[in-house]
Amino acid sequence: METHKQLTIGLFGFGVVGEGLYKVLQQTPSLKASIKKVCIKNADKKRNAPATLFTSDKNELLQDPEINVIVEVIDDSVAAFDIVSTALKNGKSVVSASKKMIADNLPALLALQKETGLPFLYEAAACASIPVIRNLEEYYDNDLLHSIKAIVNGSTNFILTKMFEEKLDFSAALLLAQQLGFAESNPKLDVEGYDALNKWTILLNHAYGVVTAPSEILFTGIQNIQGSDALVAREKNLDIKLIGQAKKLKNGKVAAFVLPQFVPVQDPLSFVKNEYNGVVIESGFADKQFFYGKGAGSFPTASAVLSDIAALRYNYCYEYKKLYHHKPHELTNDYYLKVYVSFDDLKYIPKEEFEWIEEWHAQAERKYLIGVLHCSKLINQQWWKQNNTSLILAHDGIIDDIDVVNLKKKSLELAGVI
Repeated sequence: METHKQLTIGLFGFGVVGEGLYKVLQQTPSLKASIKKVCIKNADKKRNAPATLFTSDKNELLQDPEINVIVEVIDDSVAAFDIVSTALKNGKSVVSASKKMIADNLPALLALQKETGLPFLYEAAACASIPVIRNLEEYYDNDLLHSIKAIVNGSTNFILTKMFEEKLDFSAALLLAQQLGFAESNPKLDVEGYDALNKWTILLNHAYGVVTAPSEILFTGIQNIQGSDALVAREKNLDIKLIGQAKKLKNGKVAAFVLPQFVPVQDPLSFVKNEYNGVVIESGFADKQFFYGKGAGSFPTASAVLSDIAALRYNYCYEYKKLYHHKPHELTNDYYLKVYVSFDDLKYIPKEEFEWIEEWHAQAERKYLIGVLHCSKLINQQWWKQNNTSLILAHDGIIDDIDVVNLKKKSLELAGVI
């Protein structure tokens, strides 16, 4: 029986995740993994580890022949790509938690892995403690995967939970998230959906073999969601969550986006509160499966890094089965979305863009409508992100293979009200 190899680690970054990993490795001697050197930016900062462990010279790690694993948990995506590509070229296996770096450089990283044949693992880059990448890689065959829906950003989920359960307004909920360390001091990446978008770019590849740039995917965050939207949701027995969704359409192509969405209170994703993440995968024979776990924080993220390090003992690599062993799916924007739009002033809403409008509520100070429009119209325009406009997807928001003419007829009367 093959014994697993000794792992000698060079670690980049000693922040929340890096320090968490250092502590966890000390508690798991059975792993046969030890950190030889940690590269940090600021050499003067006091740290809870021996000073001899640290350096600010990256080459002490990248050029050391004894170090056979590079673990990278820094927040500078340009520096991270340089570290990862150099490490692979130097014959080292790599574990990363940098979702922006991976999402921005996916084609180059795939090419590097093919060229070097070395493992590059990054379970920690999506959903922290939930092993979603490994499951998509190993368990779900491409032809049977109908859809994947997930809450992948703990900060926005925390804010929405506080808005719903404690009736805080958005700014108060955001401040609380920052105070508790769930949101960055500059929260734009979380709040405006960029972090979830990067994770979704990565997961699309493992789910459907889709290699795309984040800029190609329809997305927004929760920055314009109002207390009045939460009230409307409660009246209809719904929650609001920021959700990444990918679904195979009847024509075989894939619809994918990251948008706030109404979720029925009996839906598994409604159960996901505060900084937790949740993933619902729907497949041909297994029906729905629900994964739930902490999506932020030191130890949950370190546990995912640790799982990848453990897999390296057996030279585990992602095979990218959906990309290389199947015909990869194609992303499409040719479908319709049913959305709720709330606004202060109707003049900012291009009514002519809607295929039809089902509901129209003008009595409140904050007005809203529910209607259907083509996905490509949302991608090509920004009106729905501007002028304090909030757009939320209906819980059954993707409309596939429809007879638009018949549905339009039913809605003409309502449209005539406007």
